[in-house]
Amino acid sequence: MIFQRALQRELTSAAGATFTVLFTIIVTWTLIRILGDAAGGRIASSDVISLIVFAALNYLPTILILTSFISVLMVITRSYRDSEMVVWFASGLSLSRWIRPVLTFGLPLVALTALLSLYATPWAKLKSTEYIERFEKREDLQKVSPGQFKESSSSNRIFFVEGAAGDASNVQNVFVNTVDEKGTTVVVAKEGRISADQHGDRFLVLKNGRRYQGTPGQPDFQTMEFERYSMRVATKPQEAGADMGVESMTTMALLGNRNAFTMAELLWRISAPLSCLALILLAIPLGFVNPRAGSSTNLIIALLIFFTYSNLIKLLEASVKQGRLTFALSWWPLHLLAALIAALLFAWRLNVNHRYHPLVMLASCKRARKTKASS
Repeated sequence: MIFQRALQRELTSAAGATFTVLFTIIVTWTLIRILGDAAGGRIASSDVISLIVFAALNYLPTILILTSFISVLMVITRSYRDSEMVVWFASGLSLSRWIRPVLTFGLPLVALTALLSLYATPWAKLKSTEYIERFEKREDLQKVSPGQFKESSSSNRIFFVEGAAGDASNVQNVFVNTVDEKGTTVVVAKEGRISADQHGDRFLVLKNGRRYQGTPGQPDFQTMEFERYSMRVATKPQEAGADMGVESMTTMALLGNRNAFTMAELLWRISAPLSCLALILLAIPLGFVNPRAGSSTNLIIALLIFFTYSNLIKLLEASVKQGRLTFALSWWPLHLLAALIAALLFAWRLNVNHRYHPLVMLASCKRARKTKASS
């Protein structure tokens, strides 16, 4: 009982430190990416915080899987490095006695990974897609940030506004450059506003400005002043959710609409908790380290195993999506193989006669010291 409580505290401490590091790295990278999109006018600056939260939810299952795997591996490795496992085996206890306390620590993480993968992550992807679509379907002028040039959705018009007044549809000191079959037209105005007519068409109404058309110095160059000038604003259909993919569908919707794409997405979602459980068990025998050697090799091997496991899951997902494998024959073999590898490693470590068993290593060290002393 004392051992289990001490192990739980150590595993929790290691998991907290690992999660903090991984989560900080992911959030920092996401923040840089989203801020770059906001600066480039691809998303609304007011949606940055929300999109960061949604992106963090998307990465949480992967972070939890890696956290549970690394934390168990680090604790087991430290026990070997500090020769605690030698005392453990010398007391007649088996490596399999670690399974219960490790699962007591790991099963809540597996359940949380399943909850995030099956419910929270699809919701976050749905909301993120809605935010991006809502911004893309706004009028061209409403996308413009004060002090920045912005190209229209039709790619033939460039807007620039110096500032905004009142709501988002009112802007001040407007510059519009349009290129069409008639040539180049430049319009500048002190004020602009988006309005709609009785047919629902939307127009940019400019007040108190000038309009220049053609090339300066050419005979067809025209200039005029106006008090009110209207130009049609290109807009996209306002129906939201038209481009929602299978990643944004709920798990129940995936089960109700069975095809290659939905089953591939379902395979990815259920693989998250299964891989988390398999890696936790695999970390126990993988934690072995020679006390006289360094422990960094184990961490490198763990990362290679994690990325290999994830890539194999993606390979199976792609095979299901392309119709080369069925869902029923692809969701379980990889996880069963991981469980068999963990069982074989347990059997290998439980073999007392193996030359890498701690008791054998301890006896070898004693013999080496006796030989050195006698010589």
